[in-house]
Amino acid sequence: MKKILVTGAGGYIGSVLVPKLLSNNYEVVAVDRFFFGDDKSVQNKNLQVIKDDSRKLTKAAFKDIDAVIDLVAISNDPSAELFKRQTIEINAESRIHTATLAKECGVRQYILPSSASIYGYHAEILDETNPTNPLTVYAKANEQAELGVLLLADEKFTVTVVRQATIYGLSPRMRFYLAVNGMTYGCYTNKKLPLMRDGSQYRPMLHIQDTTDMFCLLLETDPSKINNEIFNVGSAHHNFQIKDLATEIVTLVSDFMQEKIEIEWYGDPDIRSYRLSFDKIETTLGWKAKHTIKDGVIEILDALKSGTLQKDDSTITLEWYQQLVEWHKRIKEIEKYGGILDIE
Repeated sequence: MKKILVTGAGGYIGSVLVPKLLSNNYEVVAVDRFFFGDDKSVQNKNLQVIKDDSRKLTKAAFKDIDAVIDLVAISNDPSAELFKRQTIEINAESRIHTATLAKECGVRQYILPSSASIYGYHAEILDETNPTNPLTVYAKANEQAELGVLLLADEKFTVTVVRQATIYGLSPRMRFYLAVNGMTYGCYTNKKLPLMRDGSQYRPMLHIQDTTDMFCLLLETDPSKINNEIFNVGSAHHNFQIKDLATEIVTLVSDFMQEKIEIEWYGDPDIRSYRLSFDKIETTLGWKAKHTIKDGVIEILDALKSGTLQKDDSTITLEWYQQLVEWHKRIKEIEKYGGILDIE
């Protein structure tokens, strides 16, 4: 039984990946601060939870570990812009540190979940040989992490970078600001879809079940195929112009609710636009994305309708971070003798 260490295990992707790894007969060491709560974690005899910060990990965490999937990250552009120093520390420096410790401890495999956003703006369809053009702190930190961890690859330490398209779909730790998720919620709740102009920008999309399946595949792939390699992860038919994506979602929600949903345009045009080629991962690994936008939209709508999914502050990452920072400040100001009302 392989033992996998997953950082960011309580996050949007991690809370889907960890149960999947356990069901595939892996032991899992789940590392997370659990900013969004630990109530989304599964209970399993093969699961060990370490509530710690990735910036503070020591060699003790890597005992008997076979592979690391380093998901930890400040996870979107607005959060990264507000917490710039912390984003570089967590998304770049801590991941390089984790990969270094893993190698020193004899771990055989390290996987870095990076982002397609590092391509920034390009008119042509991009493959892994094209230059990157990171435009935001989030994207720049991912690029820095990529460069740092790939330097560690050798015949005894397999390092793979995966540049994921924009993720969508249902998760125990839901993120409603992601494109498909947010559009679906807006249509369902407000009966209209606010959309940033002008909709001509391209984005590749990827269902959360597809990306977690891909991580499982990498764990079982011959190292010679993936060592010191970068893979774009997504599918050609999911290279959407935002206006076309919005139109599809509006149609799906309208049919689901049997109501007409309108698109409302706002703001200045978003200049970030990129389309990706996914030939490399499909040819090298035989991997293909299986899920569709319809799959993601309908599962979210079903969960909203049943009441099993709700939007709150914790589903909008930036707002939740801001609240945590404010709560921490206020508690520090009034805490005395080890407590608030209960004191030592």
